[in-house]
Amino acid sequence: MSDTAPAAAIVVAALAAAVPADRIVTDADITGGYAHDDAEWAPYTTPLAVVRPRSADEARATVAACAGLGVPIVPRGAGTGLSGGANATEGSVVVAMDAMNAVLEIDPAERIAVVQPGVVNDDLRAACAEHGLWYPPDPASSPWSTIGGNVATNAGGLCCVKYGVTRDYVRALQVVTADGELTRIGRRTAKGVTGYDLVGLFVGSEGTLGLVTEITVRLRPLQATPRTIAGYFDSLIDAGRAVAAVGASGVIPAALELVDRQCLLAVDAWKHMDLAVDANVVLLARTDAPGDAGLDEAETVRACFDGAGATWSAVSTDPVEAEALFAARRLAYPALERLGPVLTEDVCVPLGQVPSVLARIEEIGRRHDTVIANIAHAGDGNLHPLLVTPRGDDAARRRAQAAFDEIIAAALDAGGTVSGEHGIGLLKRPGLRAELSPATLAMHEAIKHALDPAGIFNPGKAF
Repeated sequence: MSDTAPAAAIVVAALAAAVPADRIVTDADITGGYAHDDAEWAPYTTPLAVVRPRSADEARATVAACAGLGVPIVPRGAGTGLSGGANATEGSVVVAMDAMNAVLEIDPAERIAVVQPGVVNDDLRAACAEHGLWYPPDPASSPWSTIGGNVATNAGGLCCVKYGVTRDYVRALQVVTADGELTRIGRRTAKGVTGYDLVGLFVGSEGTLGLVTEITVRLRPLQATPRTIAGYFDSLIDAGRAVAAVGASGVIPAALELVDRQCLLAVDAWKHMDLAVDANVVLLARTDAPGDAGLDEAETVRACFDGAGATWSAVSTDPVEAEALFAARRLAYPALERLGPVLTEDVCVPLGQVPSVLARIEEIGRRHDTVIANIAHAGDGNLHPLLVTPRGDDAARRRAQAAFDEIIAAALDAGGTVSGEHGIGLLKRPGLRAELSPATLAMHEAIKHALDPAGIFNPGKAF
């Protein structure tokens, strides 16, 4: 903290005057658990305090107290992020939204739900299913991540190739502004063009523009029972060709996921799921069109797999087996974490570039002597190379970080982006500046200054 920053005691006293005392946490053994997300090697510090508001008004009062003292605010959901976006910065107060976890409304007629930001993604999906409705965005962290965190990073997931990402489903937000005002942006209606798209601006802003206290999302009818298509491949390049072929086929799968053998072995060693897969890379696809149309789509996808060199492919007739493979896909990251620190990439490239970028990732791993396991939302080109390093090996860490930077460069060379869904946070700030032009960066910085002139919301993140 700088010499001019208010002392911790003054900050805590101001917070205690604003919200009930039991909302404020100052015990270092506890606040340390709120100091960072799941990003490896992203810097963080212990916050002055953690505030866990239970209402929008308490969140508003917290922001007003911090704004009055010029104290930085770091919004936090479940802490499952992978870019350092929720990491505490010097002299900050972490505002953890996990206690605001109510599903406030589900309206079947309008097909919308209104939730607090601390609602877990899977809990919302389960609540909607009771009404015959479905909230599609489904990041791999859906059993743990919160809707507020999903909004912060514009999270995607397995279904996003066909059904879109978080921004496609958020209609309205209640937010606390930098001067401590509580306001609503967006609307409940299906259509509306009054004013700028402020909701679209806030979704994906990583908590740098305001504090989200309520979210209205649109829903869809429950997904039809999907068919699963599996394909085994000897190489990442062959699997990449299959992805490009599916993209060119006209079929939009409900999911198209890539998992390599390293990931499957790690999951099997942890969960003992008996994943007897004789392949270096597995592609998992789902189609959910009804009736014969769905079967035709499934066979088209299978033909794309075979045409790209699959050593085995099938349209699954065993839903239990199919679900086990998709469960393994979701468990890949935590399974690999058991082996050592994992630096996670999140680049997204055009479908036609998937084979060449996967080849470059393999080459980068070999050249830097870095173990790179691969998972991907392959259907929309969102690649997640996972760089695994031995614990305590600083040389391996330096090699992994160099490989990380080269993968970002490879994605940009291919016409891609440095982040598909994890956000910029702290880890990808150089990549953001490499991707965006000076004029575009200036537009972002102008928006940030207009909405947060004192720079109290999540400072040092993204920009």
